[in-house]
Amino acid sequence: EAFHTLPRASEEDEPLFPGVAACLDALEAEGFLLGIATGKGRRGLSITLGRHGLMDRFVTITTADDAPGKPRPDMLFKAMSDVGVSAGNVVMVGDTIFDMIMAVNAGVAAVGAGWGYHDRVRLIDAGARTVLESFDELLPVLRETLWRTE
Repeated sequence: EAFHTLPRASEEDEPLFPGVAACLDALEAEGFLLGIATGKGRRGLSITLGRHGLMDRFVTITTADDAPGKPRPDMLFKAMSDVGVSAGNVVMVGDTIFDMIMAVNAGVAAVGAGWGYHDRVRLIDAGARTVLESFDELLPVLRETLWRTE
């Protein structure tokens, strides 16, 4: 008989990236509606968000439990439907090519997070309009992306 006890995950196991809290504060102050579309399961995500006091910061949370996974656009379609917004008013920020492809497939703007899983070149090749190097860059990029005149 083999029995393994895994230590309970702590907040340090999934720390926030530097600048996240300040960025969320700034986005909310400007009236942005924030949502999550992730391949993680709802239970694990809820635990992580709860540990960091972030659960109430998002108007929609769509996980792999709710819709088919990336790069299919279903998670973004569900999130947009939940909030009642159109693709032209949405920006998907993500750190993988699958995030970028999902955004393109859903018809929303894609912005890469350069501090994550895939590098700048791969994110751009997958459809990112730009790639951020820090959370400090997010608010100006969102303003420019959503309020540009074409």
